Amino acid sequence: MSLDGPGKTRASRRAGGAPTISDVAKRAGVSPMTVSRVINGVNNVRLVTRDEVNKAISALNYAPNPAARSLAGAGQTRIGLLYSNPSAGFLSEFLLGSLDQAARSDVQIIVEKCELGDHEIEVTRHLIEGGIDGVILPPPLCETDSILDLLSAAGVPTVSVASGLPADELLAIRIDDREAARTMVRHILALGHRRIGFITGNPNLSASARRLEGYSAALEESRIPLDEKLIAHGLYTYRSGLDAAEQLLELDDPPTAIFASNDDMAAATVAAAHRRGLDVPGDLTVCGFDDTTLSTAIWPELTTIHQPIADMSRAAVALLVSTIRQQRGGEVMERHRTLDFTLIRRQSDAPPRRRPRVGVSQ
Repeated sequence: MSLDGPGKTRASRRAGGAPTISDVAKRAGVSPMTVSRVINGVNNVRLVTRDEVNKAISALNYAPNPAARSLAGAGQTRIGLLYSNPSAGFLSEFLLGSLDQAARSDVQIIVEKCELGDHEIEVTRHLIEGGIDGVILPPPLCETDSILDLLSAAGVPTVSVASGLPADELLAIRIDDREAARTMVRHILALGHRRIGFITGNPNLSASARRLEGYSAALEESRIPLDEKLIAHGLYTYRSGLDAAEQLLELDDPPTAIFASNDDMAAATVAAAHRRGLDVPGDLTVCGFDDTTLSTAIWPELTTIHQPIADMSRAAVALLVSTIRQQRGGEVMERHRTLDFTLIRRQSDAPPRRRPRVGVSQ
């Protein structure tokens, strides 16, 4: 072996090997200690700084060294994620985000399907008896009292994700559902629509009520009376969206726009419109909520509210890890975080089509 062989090997690893924590720190413009705090879920880092670090981690595809983390005294944390969501698009993004953050934080995540009914008690008890360190609950489980009560009684830290009105004592990650819905209805009104149908979500979830409040508030601002006939009830499922859309489109004076409380029901509304020979958006504007992959998998692509589902699940893992480690150290913890939403405009909205009045010759 030549004398310069080992040196060349080390240089090669530095040039083309895995990124280091120093690389992440340099890209984010912070110290390596700050990067370490973000990775470990420590809470005393500003949200803006935390976001910059996470962006740098994603850009560099950085993965913490488990051996180094172990030597630093960070024992592996086990987090349970229970799911029971009718929207495959929502669930897919949620799982991707949570698994990504779990890898960054060097924690083990245990994913369990949890059907509502007696099964939820069995699954929750199984996690508790297995010594789980914390649990993440996306909707609809985020507001299931039987699960929350069990976890609370066992002293297991729990994060409620996407609840419209999370309890003060809970850890929670959410958006402002009321303001998001109001923003969408304002947009539809600005296009010129005055008869706007609304498809609600699961009545057992506070986020559904908050979105209905936003719809009502936007109409009130524009001095448009609330017409109960323009409100149809759904369950966040495609099937319920079809039924609700048919109900609205069968009205003697149907809406010129329909805003559905999630993308699955909005996609169903587009299908119902097409089945009736209606053009979307020429004859009917259709808007959704969530911005899941389904919103761009149909034609026309949906105008929708972008709920940062993957970011919310990442934040849930980070908040839970931070809470668990802070509890061990006896420190004060952050409890609630509200993330930003965005209105994404695509091809499914347009001004209402002007139709000739009956009996008027052209």
